[in-house]
Amino acid sequence: MKYPAPLIQLIRELGRLPGIGPKSAQRLAFYLFNQPEAEVRALAAALVAAKEALHQCPVCFNITDQARCGVCSDLRRNQRLICVVSEPADLLAIERSGEYDGLYHVLHGNLSPMNGIGPDQLTTTALLGRLLGVEEVILATGTTVEGEATAMYLARLLGERGVVASRIAYGLPVGGDLEYADEVTLGRAISHRRRL
Repeated sequence: MKYPAPLIQLIRELGRLPGIGPKSAQRLAFYLFNQPEAEVRALAAALVAAKEALHQCPVCFNITDQARCGVCSDLRRNQRLICVVSEPADLLAIERSGEYDGLYHVLHGNLSPMNGIGPDQLTTTALLGRLLGVEEVILATGTTVEGEATAMYLARLLGERGVVASRIAYGLPVGGDLEYADEVTLGRAISHRRRL
């Protein structure tokens, strides 16, 4: 049995979303089909409204619906400190911690030559243009190979410009047991220990 063309198109479009494979796309399509029309229309309207209203902040490249994002507009934040993250979701995670009061810069990815992502595909040039008056740049890219390579690349560029670059610490999750930690995480926790 062949699915109707509109259903095939819906499955195909849902399958283009990150993290959604063919089976998940099919499940989502059937789920949406079984929902009341008003809920499906509300979802479609929210998608269109978000696409029309949201854009990248021209300063830090976070997602916003204003001329500048809330962080860049807040003059109470430490203007001498920039935290570089790979994606807007990373910025939100750091904000939830409540421990950081500086500015941000969103790269929108990591260096990945195998996937054709070089410095020109990221917002590195804009970051380098923001360094006047900045005392420290915290590199908060992930611990993947790409995230590490991006951090090392940016550290070199920042060092050439006389800006202090620091890397977020690695370690163990709160409440975690040492016996369940992998060797790399445990090794980094020991290497990057700090005095109490």
